[in-house]
Amino acid sequence: MPIKSLIHDMRSRSSRAVHDGSAAAAAAAAAAADDEGLSCWASMPQELLREVLVKIEASEGSWPSRKSVVACAGVCRSWRHLVKEIVKVPEVSGILTFPISVKQPGPRESLLQCFIKRNRFNQTYHLYVGLTNALSDDGKFLLAARKCRRPTCTDYVISLHADDVSKGSCTYVGKLRSNFLGTKFTISDGQPPHAGARMPKSRSTRLVSSKQVSPRVPAGNYPVAHISYELNVLGSRGPRRMHCIMDAIPASAIEPGGVAPTQTELPLSSVEFFPPLPFFRTRSNRMENVCSGPMVSQKDGALVLRNKAPRWHEQLQCWCLNFHGRVTAASVKNFQLVASPENKPAGPQHEKIILQFGKVDKDLFTMDYRYPLSAFQAFAICLSSFDTKIAWDA
Repeated sequence: MPIKSLIHDMRSRSSRAVHDGSAAAAAAAAAAADDEGLSCWASMPQELLREVLVKIEASEGSWPSRKSVVACAGVCRSWRHLVKEIVKVPEVSGILTFPISVKQPGPRESLLQCFIKRNRFNQTYHLYVGLTNALSDDGKFLLAARKCRRPTCTDYVISLHADDVSKGSCTYVGKLRSNFLGTKFTISDGQPPHAGARMPKSRSTRLVSSKQVSPRVPAGNYPVAHISYELNVLGSRGPRRMHCIMDAIPASAIEPGGVAPTQTELPLSSVEFFPPLPFFRTRSNRMENVCSGPMVSQKDGALVLRNKAPRWHEQLQCWCLNFHGRVTAASVKNFQLVASPENKPAGPQHEKIILQFGKVDKDLFTMDYRYPLSAFQAFAICLSSFDTKIAWDA
């Protein structure tokens, strides 16, 4: 079977995995491939196979043609291992390829351009990575979030699946929770963000529903960031003031040579055909497999982000920020985040935009982020801007 025919065949088998980012669907495609004899491709000489896969990865550098790379990873186990070695993390390549990419830090040298579509009717938000430089295109789906109002707080449940957004889903990746006033938020990751991360004891610890393949598997909520909004002297008419403490990212990550923790494996996958949620075999073993990079120590301190102060434009009679054409509508939700020096001398790294978010149309917003934030962390921060601030709006 020619290599192009194989790729075409695997695309059709793993269409759900490519479209929705579902590792479980990729597992089914890989299993089907082995069952039907496609595992014979595993016997190809490793040098030849690597050369072929390197050429495919280099030639398919953007979506939707990037599907070919994902399809190759679904051929068989040996192909999957090689593809994972060849495909660089977003920090280096600037490309989101596999579902785990949304949990890994973005590129160091440029902002990765994404956008968020809001559905007011069902209170959902979909994150896409842009395929062109245009402010709106079809995009490649990355994450979905659903707003859940509760008596004392509001939850935004975040999932890899566009339509299955719930805590009981095997595609659950984390959540954002606000306080009653909508002024303080906590971002929680569904898996440990780094070695040594601890899950607080609370009722938020859940068990996977009995509908899943591996029932009664603990899935955690690990706090990775805290966001607070401060009221300015102008109330709701003036720009908001944001303060983000990234508990899972050391402050040194923005320095030259600094490193942020990088997750290398979703709990949806393992080395054995991606079975759903193969959680903690042992604490030390699991931490080594899913995480790389430093822990956030008391010595380093956590990275603190603050919003860049806008300037008042006399002619336009409004507060302005330079989004370089990525934002076209004025909104109190618009913001740019930079690293806060926190009582230290400010350097060039503290002027660099790490995350910017702004309105383009009634329910369309751009979201651009870079290292050391991941798409998941950036998306969660932007969701906090959508939430109603009762303390201000009342």
